[in-house]
Amino acid sequence: MLRCLLLPLLLVAAIPRVAAQRLRGVFHQQWIVDRGDSIAHIDILPVYVFSRPVDLRRYRRMVEAVKRVYPMAQAAKAKMREMEGELLTMNKKERRQYIRRCYRDLLHEYTPVAKRMTRTQGRVFVKLIDRETDYTAYELIREFRGGFVATFWQGIGRLFGHNLKAEYDAANEDRLLEQIVVYYEAGLLP
Repeated sequence: MLRCLLLPLLLVAAIPRVAAQRLRGVFHQQWIVDRGDSIAHIDILPVYVFSRPVDLRRYRRMVEAVKRVYPMAQAAKAKMREMEGELLTMNKKERRQYIRRCYRDLLHEYTPVAKRMTRTQGRVFVKLIDRETDYTAYELIREFRGGFVATFWQGIGRLFGHNLKAEYDAANEDRLLEQIVVYYEAGLLP
């Protein structure tokens, strides 16, 4: 008797889990009824085919970089909005003090993370800063810390192969990065 009750309960409990599973590589799935027949309409994610193994490694490295750096770019966007709102209500002296305080807080929070970044992650971070804030990293530093400091960090960045003045071009140069970010935002990256 207990088995008869337990089996239907287990089946009912398992059905929503099976239905809720996301199919790998499927962007969107819906059912269309055509003349009484149910037809599955499935939009499949594009599959990138690489002719060389090195290109596949670069793509995977970029995916890992986006996974690690995108949350920091979002945090930078939020911090910048917060700072802009605060700076509008302050006089010149208070602005300088507030900017220095924020700079010290950011250095304290993100220096350990930045020290462990790879070059690819750094390049992706600079591009994502431009994507999220609509300002290049150089422009942000120049605005908040001054031209001399911005030029200094541009020179340091150039030593390591970065360009803080690089703009995000979603249509051409950064098309693949944009696609990875869109997949990341949609939760479609493995």
